[in-house]
Amino acid sequence: MKVILQQDVKGQGKKGQMVEVSDGYGRNFLLPRKLAVEATAENVNTMKMQDKAKAARLAEEKAQALALAEKLKGVQVNIKARAGQGGKLFGSITNKEISEELKKQFGIDVNKSKIVLGEPIKSFGSFEVKCKLGSEVSGAINLLVIEDK
Repeated sequence: MKVILQQDVKGQGKKGQMVEVSDGYGRNFLLPRKLAVEATAENVNTMKMQDKAKAARLAEEKAQALALAEKLKGVQVNIKARAGQGGKLFGSITNKEISEELKKQFGIDVNKSKIVLGEPIKSFGSFEVKCKLGSEVSGAINLLVIEDK
């Protein structure tokens, strides 16, 4: 019996896959629990349409991420911070602050969770901060930390 899985089923496959299962397993376990539907022509067609829609959505997300990465190339974010003796900052520059300054200075909205800081920024200077924009696309933000007087 061929069925299309509606959820991930351990030992059978992932959601949206068409798999061959024994008649009893399909009829007595998968179908009553709505873990799968029979692979009729209508259901197969619906599955293909959903796959097409998902592929189009992923392509759109990747295009948006690439456009955002391109915008970030020519941008340098300036953040003012206070420091004590020896140029060490009081606290550190967080990804939230970087996100807010990027939005305020350039109108580019990058979620703080997408900004990846390898180590805390605790001194003045120029830094390059990585951004994971999704769909295997990453970008970089040029960051300049200057003294707030």
